Amino acid sequence: MYFTPSPTLPEVIIVEPELFQDDRGFFMEMYHQEKFHEAGIKDSFVQDNRSRSRRGTIRGLHYQFGKPQGKLIWALSGEVFDVVVDIRKGSPLFGQWFGITLSGENKKGLYVPPDFAHGFCVLSEEAEFFYKCSDFYAPEDECCIRWNDPDLAIDWPVENPVISEKDANAPLLGEAELPS
Repeated sequence: MYFTPSPTLPEVIIVEPELFQDDRGFFMEMYHQEKFHEAGIKDSFVQDNRSRSRRGTIRGLHYQFGKPQGKLIWALSGEVFDVVVDIRKGSPLFGQWFGITLSGENKKGLYVPPDFAHGFCVLSEEAEFFYKCSDFYAPEDECCIRWNDPDLAIDWPVENPVISEKDANAPLLGEAELPS
């Protein structure tokens, strides 16, 4: 496995698995605790989630306030543009974002540390998304920031996105309750 800090948010790590491929198909490790620990990702993952979304869907920008979740993310099929935002008060990178294309084809993963907001949009007809979380989902702690906050200026590669009511009505970064 290869672990590369993202160019704009060094705590966000791009994960590239070693792929073993032949005429039968392929094999790859998606998670190996010792290798992740050696790369500095020491979270213990306690919950796995999987979702499917259609083209043009944007989910996010989500985070948990009281029980922040580190996430290890993969697009199992299809293609997504994945976005991570530094929302830590006092961080020198506060409000900066990083975006990357994850797909079933490129097989890249992404580690999102706790106290960062996360979202994605679907670029293919459909995408299946898998992620491991370092804490349990707590609906009472869920928060979000509006996906199109002009101060963040995220360059989403989708027009007329499909957005949930919750995400459409989320506060802007300057109005949101944020981790310290």
